[in-house]
Amino acid sequence: MNDCGPKHPKKRIDHPLRLTAACAFGLEAIVKRELISLGFEPKVEQPGRISFNGDWGAVAKANLWLRTADRILIEVLKFPAPDFDTLFETVKSFDWSELIPEDAKFPVTGRSRLSQLSSVPAVQRSVKRAVVESLKRYHGTSLLPEDGPLYKVDVALLKDEATLTIDTTGPSLHKRGYRKLIGAAPIKETMAAALVTLSVWNPERMLVDPFCGTGTIPIEAALIGLNIAPGLQRDFSFSQWSNVPSSALIDARHQAHEAQRDGISLQITGTDIDDDALEMARFHARKAGVADQIHFQQKAFVDFRSKREYGCMVTNPPYGERLEETEELLPLYKSIPMVFQRVPTWSLFVLTNMPRLEAIVQKTATRRRKLFNGRIECTYFQFLGPRPPRDLPKPDESHDAEATEESSSPDDAPKREQEKSPPPSKKPPKQKVAPVFGGLRKQDYEQAELFQNRLQKRARHLRRWPSRRNINCYRLYERDVPEIPLVVDRYADALHITRYDRPHDRDLARDAAWLELMQKTAAAALEIPIHRVFVKKRQEELQQHAKVDSVKKMFEVQEGELKFLVNLTDYIDTGLFLDHRNLRQTVGEQAAGQDFLNLFAYTGSFSVYAAQGGAKSTTTVDLSGNYLDWAQKNMHLNQLESSQHRFIAEDAIEFLQNTARNSDRRYDLAVVDPPTFSNSKKTNRDWDVQLQHAELLRLTRLVMRPQGVVYFSTNFRRFKLDVAGLSGYKIQEISKQTVPEDFRNKRIHRSWRLEVID
Repeated sequence: MNDCGPKHPKKRIDHPLRLTAACAFGLEAIVKRELISLGFEPKVEQPGRISFNGDWGAVAKANLWLRTADRILIEVLKFPAPDFDTLFETVKSFDWSELIPEDAKFPVTGRSRLSQLSSVPAVQRSVKRAVVESLKRYHGTSLLPEDGPLYKVDVALLKDEATLTIDTTGPSLHKRGYRKLIGAAPIKETMAAALVTLSVWNPERMLVDPFCGTGTIPIEAALIGLNIAPGLQRDFSFSQWSNVPSSALIDARHQAHEAQRDGISLQITGTDIDDDALEMARFHARKAGVADQIHFQQKAFVDFRSKREYGCMVTNPPYGERLEETEELLPLYKSIPMVFQRVPTWSLFVLTNMPRLEAIVQKTATRRRKLFNGRIECTYFQFLGPRPPRDLPKPDESHDAEATEESSSPDDAPKREQEKSPPPSKKPPKQKVAPVFGGLRKQDYEQAELFQNRLQKRARHLRRWPSRRNINCYRLYERDVPEIPLVVDRYADALHITRYDRPHDRDLARDAAWLELMQKTAAAALEIPIHRVFVKKRQEELQQHAKVDSVKKMFEVQEGELKFLVNLTDYIDTGLFLDHRNLRQTVGEQAAGQDFLNLFAYTGSFSVYAAQGGAKSTTTVDLSGNYLDWAQKNMHLNQLESSQHRFIAEDAIEFLQNTARNSDRRYDLAVVDPPTFSNSKKTNRDWDVQLQHAELLRLTRLVMRPQGVVYFSTNFRRFKLDVAGLSGYKIQEISKQTVPEDFRNKRIHRSWRLEVID
């Protein structure tokens, strides 16, 4: 970096300079406060412009220290300019040699708004000629080589008033020098600093940015916390100017180094799901000299948790410029209150262009501020949490590395302390603070007590039943209490809880807190570690096997003599439909010597039962290659692999049509268990079980042998079997026999036995 020094001795300015700090619209008040803290007396002249007076030392100080301004300008002239003659003559008559040496480069930029001189190029040419004439006259020369330092002149016309300035900064002040790598949708350093400044964060609190990208917000917070001048790592245009005292920048840099706070440890965490962005963030933090003050983690926002109190979340989450992009991001924004209710003492600060944020999160912001992120008009929503007590303990010397907790699976048991959840209190705890999001009411704890009692009663009722049948996966609770619309299934030493939509008066955050209370209640009531309790939300319109995560953790469960792999994390359904246990057993008992067909096979549990029961062959058909792979793993788990067991990735109707037309293969026993609805991208047709079941079963009959048996099942509650359209079958409904006794809801599915008749 080059400090100031005389290159060509020139006359020096011995009077105060009229200076302007230029900034993005919306940041004027912040820049003004920064200037006041530096000892100046600023005034907001117009949007994006804050004026103050000072010498060259002030120029150096402002460039080094201003975190939210874009550049520092010297205001040279300000005058009415209704026409080109006035503009030219006024500029020409000024002694520009006082500021610009004869060898300087001095390009002219321009802007015009609401002025008669609307042609910006013409304005620029006029000002350039006028400055040239002035410099020639006052420097006493006929030649201006323009091969020296840069003095960028700008002319701004507003309502026929001209303001001419010289830029002392050079590249914008947001270019601190540490951000060398460019990630997706970066936020400027000046805006990041503004977001931190506008929050209630201070170095004694924790700060988290859960969408940190390449690290700009955490880094700017660290610079603020350590009182590091943001311009220390860069040069400025004025540092090359021959008429600036050599001591101006040298002294300002020395004072800035002296002002840095040493020996403190900040609690700043940046998380993101993009590991490449985090690598860039770590690199930038090292370049900025604050790497030891920031903890970066690869985490999804929904996994955020913290044991710290009175922290601040300051973030610029993803947002789209087009409507379809905005709609795609709705689930992320809806998760904000659900996540934030876990930290009731924290404050949240979000910059976004999402127009309905408050409606989406069902909370009115404490404050909101219009800001421009680049050219995108955004709002800075501020949700202020409770004030910390005056005796809040200072942070320790270590980072809150567990700002987010690792997601768990049953396979993690050996790695974790096997503590049981404490029994939930029957009385709501006294609220010490009013959280921004969430909070529970008396009725929520009353429901938790009802839920606990019901679970414990069911567990006592079924305590010997599973062992007598050699099963460790069964249903414990199914919306027994209408106000608690949950389904609880036990899978070995884990719980799988599915939540169904039902009208209630809870907002999103309180509803998330309610669901976590029920999760803890179930864990305590059944003495299951909380990290083995998995909660999912089912909506009636979701596809049968909708994916919700990508943890890919499987573990074994027992059903009679057979074992199956289940996944409690990634899908609404786990890989084993517990309500089909009885029907699976029926298939196993009837499969000996039979050619068995399994349509819409999912993970192949019916095929495993048929193979175990002695089927001559099994054909397992599903459109999903992933589920067929899962089915083959289930076969392997039970040591039932054989060349007689086929797995076919094909649409069921197309398979039936092809088999009936082109193959002599026929079947004695079949299971047809289609989804209620499906719109897979792998097929051109949408599936509706009510509209298409008759066609499906007629095609199935074409591949069955005489007296062959087809078991058909559906979970569609309003289903009506088209008996008239199935004249080739002898039909018997067997729903009562196929619903297991651990299911309180005897209409969980409906099943029929269809026997082929000649």
